[in-house]
Amino acid sequence: MRRHSLFNSINVSLNTIFALFCFLPILLVFIVSLTDEQTILKNGYSYFPDKWSFDAYKLVFTGQKLIWNSYMISIIVTLIGTVLALLVTAMAAYALANKQMKYRNTWAMYFFITMIFSAGLVPWYMICGKLGMKDNILSLIIPGLIFNPFNMFLVRNFMAAIPDSLMESAKIDGANDATIAFRIYFPICKPVLATIALFYGLAYWNNWFNAIMLVDNQNLFPLQYILFKLQSEIAMLSQLQSSVHSDPPGESLKMATAIITIGPIVFLYPYLQRYFIKGLVIGSVKG
Repeated sequence: MRRHSLFNSINVSLNTIFALFCFLPILLVFIVSLTDEQTILKNGYSYFPDKWSFDAYKLVFTGQKLIWNSYMISIIVTLIGTVLALLVTAMAAYALANKQMKYRNTWAMYFFITMIFSAGLVPWYMICGKLGMKDNILSLIIPGLIFNPFNMFLVRNFMAAIPDSLMESAKIDGANDATIAFRIYFPICKPVLATIALFYGLAYWNNWFNAIMLVDNQNLFPLQYILFKLQSEIAMLSQLQSSVHSDPPGESLKMATAIITIGPIVFLYPYLQRYFIKGLVIGSVKG
């Protein structure tokens, strides 16, 4: 018992130190985002700045309806896109994991080829235009909806480890493929699906390329594209909030945009964490 208690104490101490080292960079980013620009230029990044300033956050948020609108667009696109992409990926993985499906290895090779070869940007842009994905909300969702083959193979391999007897028993009871997928396979695959959901969520949340290529209406600009423009166009900075400072806060603005963009993902992770833990231990105990 004493050895066990000593091990737990050492384990907790090491994990606490590791968590602290992981948290310190984030804390520094937050502090720098609240530091006066001249102080940053003079002393560099510091946990204890000489002068504090909210100029960066004022520049981003104060009176800027466009920023709040882009935040809402990013949230809507991320939620809808993640759900749809996860659904498409899970259904494709279920089909390829089904040993009774004809030519499933041929289809798997077809998907695998897309991981190696790409048609390029011009055909992608032409197809998006032909399908009507131009200057609308679909242009931010559909191009990223085509599932990542790597994610699909990850889910397929997870499903392939499920005993075939479950599917056979369900079919004997009269269940069709839709019932088997949604009521048996997908619930069992929650750990891997949660991981894939985070991958898709991050991809949609951080995507600004689709907005550059397919969107001209500023009311449809996602948050990442707006922040990209804030950092790359000094003229736009002065137009957005010229009253804050004659010299826009460049360094603190970079840190402020980092804090703003990671917020939703940081809040999302705790809800998915239990599935990650379950995924790590799955298969370690014989059932």
